[in-house]
Amino acid sequence: MFYEPGITPHGLPFDPFKSCVVPRPIGWISTRSAKGVDNLAPYSQFTNVSFDPAMVMFSSNQTTDGHRKDSVINAEQTGVFIWNMATWALREAVNVSAQELPFGVDEFLHAGLHKSPGRCVAASRVAASPIQFECQYLQTVRLPGNGPMGTVDVVFGKVVGVHIADAALTADGKVDVVALRPLARMGYFDYTTVESRFEMVIPDSTKLLAGLEGSSLGNVR
Repeated sequence: MFYEPGITPHGLPFDPFKSCVVPRPIGWISTRSAKGVDNLAPYSQFTNVSFDPAMVMFSSNQTTDGHRKDSVINAEQTGVFIWNMATWALREAVNVSAQELPFGVDEFLHAGLHKSPGRCVAASRVAASPIQFECQYLQTVRLPGNGPMGTVDVVFGKVVGVHIADAALTADGKVDVVALRPLARMGYFDYTTVESRFEMVIPDSTKLLAGLEGSSLGNVR
């Protein structure tokens, strides 16, 4: 089959686009408004951007009535945000925090989540999340789109603090991703979790290994 998005029909009962780019990490982003109200929302267009310095981004479409999301507004106004790892154990809270609630509603309270304070930035972390990145806001790239939700704000941040629970590490000092079971977004209403892993080392790639690991110490200048 072949179709041109937004021009020719795909002929399927459901739109396949988001189901073709999978799995996508969940950007469970916590922010605080200029008035001091905490906010929490999951974004399925999230990833790390680079490792030296460590940077991440999340992509936020507008609301169903065409307004910018609270996460974007708060990050721009306060200059900070936090990424919290969404896991299988927290899946129900992640789903509840995705609801489109009025501006100023605290999703931590709405989802029944306990807070932990940030150490480097003025925002709250999800206490039960095993890993969090505290981020300084860098910039927003705003891309115009169609309809009320089509326009998107791509928000970039520099990671200035990393929290990793002791229980999230293996005996040899690696993040135990399989045990944590991070959530990932598929298409439609589907999600998946990380339940297996395998290792591959690029042949003759000694100089690349620091980049593949994401090691700033190994990134010799």
